[in-house]
Amino acid sequence: MSGTNQDVTIANGIKIVPIETPTLGDRTYVVHDGTQAFVVDPQRDIDRVLAVLDDAGVQLTHVFETHIHNDYVTGGLALSRRTGAAYLVNAEDPVEFDRTTIRDGQTVPVGRMRVTAVSTPGHTFTHLSYTLAAETGEHIGVFSGGSLLFGSTGRPDLLGTEHTDTLARLQHASAHTLAGMLPDTAGVFPTHGFGSFCSSTQSNATESTIGQEKESNPVLTQDEEDYVRGLVDELSAYPAYYAHMSPRNAAGPSAPDLSPPAKADASELRRRIEAGEWVVDLRNRTAFAAGHAPGSLNFGLDGAFATYLGWLITWGTPVTLLGDTAADVAQAQRELVRIGIDRPAAHATGDPHTWTDEQLASFPTGTFADLDQVRRHRPVVVLDVRREDEFRSARIAGAVNIPIHELPRRVDEVPEGELWVHCASGYRASIAASILNAAGRTLVAIDDSFANAEKAGLHLVGPDT
Repeated sequence: MSGTNQDVTIANGIKIVPIETPTLGDRTYVVHDGTQAFVVDPQRDIDRVLAVLDDAGVQLTHVFETHIHNDYVTGGLALSRRTGAAYLVNAEDPVEFDRTTIRDGQTVPVGRMRVTAVSTPGHTFTHLSYTLAAETGEHIGVFSGGSLLFGSTGRPDLLGTEHTDTLARLQHASAHTLAGMLPDTAGVFPTHGFGSFCSSTQSNATESTIGQEKESNPVLTQDEEDYVRGLVDELSAYPAYYAHMSPRNAAGPSAPDLSPPAKADASELRRRIEAGEWVVDLRNRTAFAAGHAPGSLNFGLDGAFATYLGWLITWGTPVTLLGDTAADVAQAQRELVRIGIDRPAAHATGDPHTWTDEQLASFPTGTFADLDQVRRHRPVVVLDVRREDEFRSARIAGAVNIPIHELPRRVDEVPEGELWVHCASGYRASIAASILNAAGRTLVAIDDSFANAEKAGLHLVGPDT
């Protein structure tokens, strides 16, 4: 249950505790005055929230949603039912469950705190931000959800391309609304923007204020036309599983079942693979390449596991988890419930030799320097599995681009020959290598940073080539 930060703000006895979900690039916030608490945008695994509340010895009275989320399944309704706290959702959101409605301009007292809803459309049409003030009237900050992020804003294209321009313009206006109503010292507390694909661009910042955003955030430094043009030009592909999140959240998700899934032996694992199910090896890419159960796929826990698994899988395909330990399987299971994959079909732990009755499968790994040397002696196919925007920006001359999220349905399009598969750092390349290895292809997975490609002697071409 890792992912909880220390208190980041203390003012008038009010504490704000962020709960990080780094694999999805999101934050949940627990806010309390020492006695009463509220939560903003809770993730599905609410036990992390309950642990913070217990540690602080405070009573949860309110749960606020900034919007109907597209990148994860909310824990808001389950948390409300578990604790008896009021669940506040925009009155304009068409949901299928009972909630406490809230509207623009409405102020909710929580102990010695005052929370005010502010309409900030842009990420969605009904998005709300929540300003926080002490009972004395001092403005502490704003919980901006997918509106104003650190150096960026939430992306405006998740509701369909036909709405992108309108939402981008609304996003610009919403950011200026927040900047105009709050002092420069007020903190900014977004839900997205820490690696989330819900962010239009990424930032390395971990905290910010309205004043800092006024100086550096394009939405506050550019006029509407320049901001909209720049924002839309920077948008790239986002995970396919997002399509399932908003309907799930509008329906009212239940609390997740995190109990261990059933165990599977080698024969059952083989049966599941032959049936077209996904048997997912959670180990790091080095261990997987050295030896794995034939037909299994590699989504290591050391990367954006849930994001890429959820992006690539055909929704509804049963998933079986293979891990070194039960703790690894439990971690993967926790990450999967956050995106609505509720129950793994089965699991196995221990040595990969026990996961198959056959000889372990394997494939070699290499570096960009190795690739440069090989190309001097024989023809090979360089398969670049980065996103299209990454490929256009800089690529190895002659490389073939099939983005990782398109590969499962485009395996037959991969050219014949010896494959050298690469991405930006090695994580996506290993996923792709596992898919291609299961399809019987001969390959080398490049486990190296793309920043080393040109240094290794490989000729790169750019966007205008």
